Amino acid sequence: MAEVKPIAGGEVAPTPDRILLLTAAVILGVGLVMVGSASITLADKLTGNPFYYLERQLAYSVLGFGFGVAAYWLPLAWWQRSSYLLLLLAFALLAVVLVPGIGRQVNGSIRWVVLGPFRLQVSEPARLLILIYIAGYIVRRQTELAAHFTGYLKPMLLLALAAVLLLGEPDFGAATVLIVTAMAMLFFGGARLRDFILFTVLGVIGFVTLAVASPYRLERITGFLHPWSHPFDSGFQLTQSLIAIGRGGLFGVGLGESVQKLFYLPEAYTDFLFAVLAEELGLLGCLAVLALFLVFTWRAIVIARRAAQQGQTFGAHLAFGLGLWIGLQAFINMGVNMGLLPTKGLTLPLMSYGGSSLVVVCAAIGLILRVDRETRAGHSWLEKGMAA
Repeated sequence: MAEVKPIAGGEVAPTPDRILLLTAAVILGVGLVMVGSASITLADKLTGNPFYYLERQLAYSVLGFGFGVAAYWLPLAWWQRSSYLLLLLAFALLAVVLVPGIGRQVNGSIRWVVLGPFRLQVSEPARLLILIYIAGYIVRRQTELAAHFTGYLKPMLLLALAAVLLLGEPDFGAATVLIVTAMAMLFFGGARLRDFILFTVLGVIGFVTLAVASPYRLERITGFLHPWSHPFDSGFQLTQSLIAIGRGGLFGVGLGESVQKLFYLPEAYTDFLFAVLAEELGLLGCLAVLALFLVFTWRAIVIARRAAQQGQTFGAHLAFGLGLWIGLQAFINMGVNMGLLPTKGLTLPLMSYGGSSLVVVCAAIGLILRVDRETRAGHSWLEKGMAA
């Protein structure tokens, strides 16, 4: 249970949830160590500085901490009131990246917008903003959501439009995580089971149709089933990941001793960081990381449940959605690395190299902690202090 400290005027300011905050800090710390280890050889070859990517990840961590603090200090009422504007901003980001001359193409995907020295992967903030809107929609339209088909249809049309824009980049993984998370939020927000099942079936049919319609996409989705059939072509990345995991054994080969990161495993410090961790820290290291994400997701759900019990409906749905999003993306990333799921191009939250993902996840954690704070305080003492 987090402490509640007295502040001026007799108000109380609860400290951040210790379990969630500590778990996130440990995940981030392990991620920094592994980014440094996984990128050291490549960084030295490309830049002459073996700690180039680690230094940048540290800078992103500081920036992410700032965004997390900002999200934590803003009252939930502000986020709820601004949900329409945040939705418009999300769609503006998803649209502008597809404009020729604005979006930056990397590895065949147009997902980034250049903002000075920083490259913003627009799908990261867009998903956060859309989930904030979905939480607000559930509060505003709870009766319609629970009683009428249109209550479920309206947000699903928005999600479908977002998915179309994401697939235009293309970013199949981000679209999948967004839709699954939002549908779960709507279901637990009171949507009828038959509406949920109907849209689940339609979603599956839609994704299967998209996969079959594109030979390239179908190969990427099904390639994980037989990576050894094309070990130097479509299955190269996964086979190298599996070799790394297999070499790790129970205790690993030792921190910094990975062989696969030496130009064998592509994206070793980004999407496939977990494979390097498995090689260097072994099964025990993998289980520790898995346990950390399980604790993080569990704690976010506990915060959401407590908020619901206290009548903080918006905060409850927001904490549930954000916790589910981070946990789901983490488990998908680990599943991809182990060959259990198709390659999605999703980062391991708080661990993989990348500024956009790290900053947005930190902001999401700040929002979850804000939900916990307002729930336990029983009121927004910050708003009262500002009014005074």
